[in-house]
Amino acid sequence: MAGADEKDLRPDPDSLLAAARREGRGKLKIFLGAAPGVGKTYAMLSGARRLRCEGVDVVIGLVETHGRAETEALLEGLEVLPRRHVDYRGRVIEEFDIDAALARKPALIVVDELAHTNAPESRHPKRHQDVEELLRAGVDVWTAVNIQHLESLADVVSRITGVRVRETTPDTVLEKADEVVVVDITPAELLERLKEGKVYLPDNARRAAEGFFKIGNITALRELALRRTADRVDDQMVEYLRQNAIQGAWPTAERILACVGPDPASEALIRSASRIASGLNASWMAVALERSAAATDEPELRRLEQNLRLAERLGADSRRIAANNMADDLLRLARRENITQIFVNRARGGPFARWRRRDLAGALIRGASDIAIHVLAGENAPRRRRPRKPVAPSAFAAAAATVVLLVAAAVGVGEIVAAHLRLPNLSMIFLTAVLGSAVLFGAAAAIAAALLSFFAYNFFFIPPLYTFTIAEPHELFALVVFLIVAVLTGGLAGRAREEASAARRRAATTQSLYDFARKLAGVARLDDVLWTFVAQVANILKSQAIILLPRDGDLEIRAAFPPEDAIAPAEWAAAQWALKHGEPAGCGLDTLPNAKYQFHPLRTSRGVIGAVGVEPPDGRKTFAAEEERMLLALGDQAAISIERTLLVEEAAKTAAAMEKERLRNALLSSLSHDLRTPLASVLGSVTTLRQFGASLCDRDKDDLLLAIEEEARRLARFVSNLFDMTRVESGALDIKHELVDVEDAIGGAVSRARKAFPERRIDVALAEDLPLVRGDGPLLEQVFFNLLDNADKYVPAGATTRVRARRRGNEVVAMVEDDGPGAAPDKLEMIFEKFYRGEPGDGRPPGTGLGLAICRGVVEAMDGSIVAESPIAQGRGLRVSITLPAADLADGQAEKALEG
Repeated sequence: MAGADEKDLRPDPDSLLAAARREGRGKLKIFLGAAPGVGKTYAMLSGARRLRCEGVDVVIGLVETHGRAETEALLEGLEVLPRRHVDYRGRVIEEFDIDAALARKPALIVVDELAHTNAPESRHPKRHQDVEELLRAGVDVWTAVNIQHLESLADVVSRITGVRVRETTPDTVLEKADEVVVVDITPAELLERLKEGKVYLPDNARRAAEGFFKIGNITALRELALRRTADRVDDQMVEYLRQNAIQGAWPTAERILACVGPDPASEALIRSASRIASGLNASWMAVALERSAAATDEPELRRLEQNLRLAERLGADSRRIAANNMADDLLRLARRENITQIFVNRARGGPFARWRRRDLAGALIRGASDIAIHVLAGENAPRRRRPRKPVAPSAFAAAAATVVLLVAAAVGVGEIVAAHLRLPNLSMIFLTAVLGSAVLFGAAAAIAAALLSFFAYNFFFIPPLYTFTIAEPHELFALVVFLIVAVLTGGLAGRAREEASAARRRAATTQSLYDFARKLAGVARLDDVLWTFVAQVANILKSQAIILLPRDGDLEIRAAFPPEDAIAPAEWAAAQWALKHGEPAGCGLDTLPNAKYQFHPLRTSRGVIGAVGVEPPDGRKTFAAEEERMLLALGDQAAISIERTLLVEEAAKTAAAMEKERLRNALLSSLSHDLRTPLASVLGSVTTLRQFGASLCDRDKDDLLLAIEEEARRLARFVSNLFDMTRVESGALDIKHELVDVEDAIGGAVSRARKAFPERRIDVALAEDLPLVRGDGPLLEQVFFNLLDNADKYVPAGATTRVRARRRGNEVVAMVEDDGPGAAPDKLEMIFEKFYRGEPGDGRPPGTGLGLAICRGVVEAMDGSIVAESPIAQGRGLRVSITLPAADLADGQAEKALEG
């Protein structure tokens, strides 16, 4: 026992490993506030100044003062890193420079606004990721965040304040912080600061007071901040207890433990513990204590499972403990989990049970000096008796015969030894028979062998021989000691055998669950998950299994093993009950017991998602407790995998729906702009000609007619692009695979472009050895025209567009380059998407967003590829490269094709 206690006083290995992983990392200190203006930044800078005076190397990485004079005054004398300037959509944004901070590598750096989203093209999208990189580099970081920016509380804050929180940070950042400091002031004081302009500028302060900053909102946020900080501090305390192997409850927060058994009184105990935990706003757990390898009948195991399920539904964390000394093991668990209150039912075994230390409540009271023990009377609890597993007559006869033979063999060996050697005591020979009986048949057989050995030893080897009388007192004492030793050693050996058998059963169960989990891990489709599940259940339980999932409001058979496509009405009713009520139904249960299958609900975080039916094997009406426990464990794993696959399918459908909606909106936007604008221009010009045509000079009439012609051409191009895009996506675009001269296609496109936008300079440079390609000449010309048209929209007036083409091995590479602003690296693939529009480069409206999408569709249909590069020179410019395979023809055939 002392060895076990010393082991329990060792530090928790997991906690020590967690502490070891933090070695070499910087320490994170978070200043947490309920709302803006409570003084988080002021508190950070005040602390940083104090450390600076103590000689600590402190650097200000980034601080947002929001124009507050008292906060800006604290920056004087502190080293402030220059900010990184980012050009974003015509504006210059100042961001935290992570590279400068890593190069400087101070002992402590202050980085404000933890939940901030970095500008595009930054190394990390979120500032908390910058902070994580600094911590990995060994730099201590101080930062600040408001409670509404925690990811898990964003929706709660939105419901409370009516303000949507756009910038969030994961809760794990707060959970991993080494220190959390709450910066708190009263709501009245915060509102006063708001009125004085110490939070926002006057106009912003007035709007904030009318919306976010209300007494109720601030009070609710303040409670959230204090509770979340209390939870974090409580976790740190428990971790400290485990790292330092401190046993005993530190009652800083209430934690409740309920001892659950199979008796009906445990249900009342569970409900009482749940009510008290809710009243104290405390966490609680339900623990089922089982004696190692103890025989327990099936009804009791089933009731125990039901009680644990009830505790889980009421919010408890359920656990199982296999223990020999229940009170000691339970107290050990309670001290490790920092439990402050234990709920237990009073045993009704009487004084004899207490004398045998079977009174768990009494043992807990005697052993718990720092934990409150609540003993419930349990008036309706029946007296429990140790269950006895029935033994078959044949097995009993075999065990009895073996015990008699072993004792008889011990007598024979003893007679042989006594005839040749004079030994003072032959009891060890009989002790061997006792241990052999224990190993073969368990503790009961060992005790029987000990009693039989007691009488045999007395009869054959203690004078006077062949009688049950004992002449000498010391012989009687030795015989009694032998009986005691034989009973104890036989009982221990028998219990060791039973525990080894139980360990083998648990190992087999664990291996089955592991194999099943490994199979599910490699399955991605829902049908594969379902078939894997029913096949595993049928194999383990040696029975038929079927699984049903809802579809369009009705249950549907999705998998069965052996295959089954129909079930009787009674089975349908049981499955519907399990799905609707979340409770088992069917064969051997109180609900619909005449059904062939026993149906169990499949539960996930989203509720019941289906029902699994299993037929009890061997013609039985119910499952053994171990079988039911295995079925529930397999069902829980399958439910998680089913939910995962359903979520993947839903995510794909949602993404498709969002893409469809985005395209619809983009199409409507294009139609509303690109149709309305030219139509309005044409209508205006025609109206002017009709009403004022007689009074207009010929020059004005020509200008109006030219405008009508240009807008009609623009409208025709737009409609043509729409038709082409539709044909590309539907596969109806008829791509010819004729021999095409790339030089001719480029020449035709350049000629059209010079007519369409004559003010644009186009420089063409084509290699002389360009081979022919297979494709569609008119469509390839349209591709180059679309590229030139795109360049015209996004480059300044007077700039030059360059067209290049050359041979590269068995390929032709054609490029269209411009000197425009180019595109960001993360936008290079997006420019080929439908309806994507970049920022206009010269003030003219952008196109429809279809031209480049059509280019990609046509080029890929011709077995080519198209890519974009930017920047190409001095941080500007866009290059679109088209690569087409050369035609596989002999030189003579190629020349004939050209002549033709």
